[in-house]
Amino acid sequence: MALMRTISGPSDLKRLSPAQVDQLSDEIRDYLIHSVSRTGGHLGPNLGVVELTIALHRVFDSPRDTILFDTGHIGYVHKLLTGRHDLSSLRKQGGLSGYPSRAESDHDVIENSHASTSLSWAIGIASGRKLRGETDRHTVAVIGDGALTGGMVWEALNNIAEHRDLPLIIVINDNERSYAATRGGMADYLASLRAKPQYENVLMWGKRQLNRTPVVGRQVYETLHGMKKGLKDIVSPQGMFEDLGLKYLGPVDGHDVEAMETALRRAHDFGGVVLVHAITEKGHGYDPATADEADRFHAVGKINPETGLPLELSGRSWTDEFSDELVRLGKERDDVVALTAAMLIPVGLQPFAERFPDRVFDVGIAEQHAVTMAAGLSYAGLHPVVCVYATFLNRAFDQLLMDCALHRQGVTFVLDRAGVTGTDGASHNGMWDLRLLGLVPGVRVAAPRDGHQVALALREAVDVADAPTVVRFPKGTVAEPLEAVRTAGQVDVLRDVDPAGDDADQGVDLLVVGVGAMAATALEVADKLAAQGRSVMVVDPRWVLPVSADLVDLARAARAVAVIEDGLVGGVGDRVAQALADAGVDVPVHAYGLPHAFLDHGSRDQVLDRVGLTADPVATSLVSRLA
Repeated sequence: MALMRTISGPSDLKRLSPAQVDQLSDEIRDYLIHSVSRTGGHLGPNLGVVELTIALHRVFDSPRDTILFDTGHIGYVHKLLTGRHDLSSLRKQGGLSGYPSRAESDHDVIENSHASTSLSWAIGIASGRKLRGETDRHTVAVIGDGALTGGMVWEALNNIAEHRDLPLIIVINDNERSYAATRGGMADYLASLRAKPQYENVLMWGKRQLNRTPVVGRQVYETLHGMKKGLKDIVSPQGMFEDLGLKYLGPVDGHDVEAMETALRRAHDFGGVVLVHAITEKGHGYDPATADEADRFHAVGKINPETGLPLELSGRSWTDEFSDELVRLGKERDDVVALTAAMLIPVGLQPFAERFPDRVFDVGIAEQHAVTMAAGLSYAGLHPVVCVYATFLNRAFDQLLMDCALHRQGVTFVLDRAGVTGTDGASHNGMWDLRLLGLVPGVRVAAPRDGHQVALALREAVDVADAPTVVRFPKGTVAEPLEAVRTAGQVDVLRDVDPAGDDADQGVDLLVVGVGAMAATALEVADKLAAQGRSVMVVDPRWVLPVSADLVDLARAARAVAVIEDGLVGGVGDRVAQALADAGVDVPVHAYGLPHAFLDHGSRDQVLDRVGLTADPVATSLVSRLA
């Protein structure tokens, strides 16, 4: 790490010789492997952009020139080059974010992890600076080929094509993958460009000959340089980007710093919008991350850096429970199909895809399209299951509302990583879904409390043909089964009052509603209140929206109701209060959930503790409210 320690900012990179740049690349790659193996994080994507990021910072003057990363999980090398040399606190509470963070550095701009936004940011920044007379400042958007499958990119490109005089550079980080292999027409188009060496590559070949055989090489290089326009017409026919009026350079070897610098300097000096197409390899330089199972190195836990094997064996996950049940349903019902937005593996669809390849649609990073396509599949007589992270449903709210709910289409949404996800930070937390879903007429939302309930909820959801249904569950190891002591209609009673107790005829002091994974917390709260002499009943509604008549009936016998949920405070709680008011049940409802704030990264338990959504603070609050 000797050379990297001398780099306190991008200006230090500009003094390095070519040999030192190669040394720095090796140091950074070695450091990433050994550091991320201890903390977990996005290893493969960052190994693929080492040289590309170095070249960016050698050519442009950050932060005066703005470099945007889409998505920000490729920002680790950028962090190292901008003075953040210690990644040991990566994604830990109080440590470095796994994404760019404005609180950490003036070099960071886009903090969120939602892909396909960088070009809209870029034209906004570049246009704003032009209006302010700051035309000598460049804006650079680094966008992965997978993000080009998102519709916002093409909305932005359409706009950018009208403003071609802006000092705006688009760098396509083309590694043929988003999480897994990039699919679709754009992936095929980029593949066709990779198959056609462009004139810039021919020029770079001539330049390398110059270095190896100065006399002959210079003649070759100068000849080729003089006829480059003709070469372009021969080996680089007009492509889609150039048809839009955008200057196109490439493909360029993204692991050749010299080649990248040459292309980027040409883009820098062009005086308008330029698209630089860089070819990279995800996981480059680390054999385990480029082998057959490369996709599991997109994001890793703690691993052995020598073998790439995990050091911690995780238990069965919530996603595993869903995945297995979907395969069983697929065998039973040939109308069940699945859709996802470039997240086939992390949302658990890989086994279903292997068993039923013709019944899975990976549409790329295009959640809006996925949801409306699902409405069409439903209209055609199928039952689509749309599988996304809960945070990414935010992007398709209008389609859920207007295409699925308004048209009463039977579409099931499976929201993985619901509630607090933790280490990936504010934009990954799936904390908005319950509040948003409460606005949708006719939607039915299930929040399973354990793995067995995941399977039951999924089966019930796909039986609904006249409305959208949602099954949501958190990230991580699945909770231990919580058996109901009895059922009250569709509501599971997890803790009941003692029918032989002194207070049996006097009703219940408190009815605690545990939403999904918070059922275990609800039981802990009940134990603490019962120890103080309170009579407490704990229930799991299973289907939390709309609020069932069975839950309303149980509330009639209680003096107060508490709702504990891992979404924004009041998501389900407000709906319960409204349902009771509509039914004429005059019982106070106390809602406990996540605050209206963007929550910094940390483990799930740390975040829940930080915001007071654990048993002790909730019980203490209820004691004061029930007094």
